[in-house]
Amino acid sequence: MAGWWDKGVQTMTWNFEGNYYENCSCSAVCPCTSSNMQAPATNDRCNAVFAFDLTSGDVNGTDVSGCKMMLMVDSPAVMATGDWKAGLVIDSGASDDQVEAIGAVMSGDLGGPPAALGPLISDFVGIERHPISFTVDGDDQTVTVGDSVSFTVQQEFSTAGDPVQLTGIDTHPAGPVLNVFRVSASSVSIMGMEFGGAGLSCFSNPFSWEG
Repeated sequence: MAGWWDKGVQTMTWNFEGNYYENCSCSAVCPCTSSNMQAPATNDRCNAVFAFDLTSGDVNGTDVSGCKMMLMVDSPAVMATGDWKAGLVIDSGASDDQVEAIGAVMSGDLGGPPAALGPLISDFVGIERHPISFTVDGDDQTVTVGDSVSFTVQQEFSTAGDPVQLTGIDTHPAGPVLNVFRVSASSVSIMGMEFGGAGLSCFSNPFSWEG
């Protein structure tokens, strides 16, 4: 299967590194992720946004360092069944060349982790461009996408001060170890998907992809 839109498989080399933040509509901790997509979401559907802050990256010679993007997913309660709706937001500060390069990677046509999502997606609703920011204020970390998305999270720690983590996650593009965060506030309304509230699921991690 090709990517979310049919441009044919292309031969390019690419790499992304940075940090990702995920907010979904499940009550913490998301059963979709902790079960490797076998257990149902805590609601009728799993709605999620995955925000990526690229500290470095290159797509066949196009430098995408400093770019930001967000993947939107609306799936049935059991994510492994597929039939996902997905959309991509790229920061409005990215150049046209950077948008094209990031879009090519995230389409799945260039291999790597995004390609594994392709068979699950039945409806790609397109690419939008909005300002995307990642801010830190004490223990609060906030992701904002234009006027459409804002969620604030805090990392969970054990009584010994160690980060709380999920391990053995083999179906998540930012796995196999995911840091657990707590959502204190969330408001998401983008590409026909809406959810929000407090106490929802969040993971955040450094990630490294290549294709």
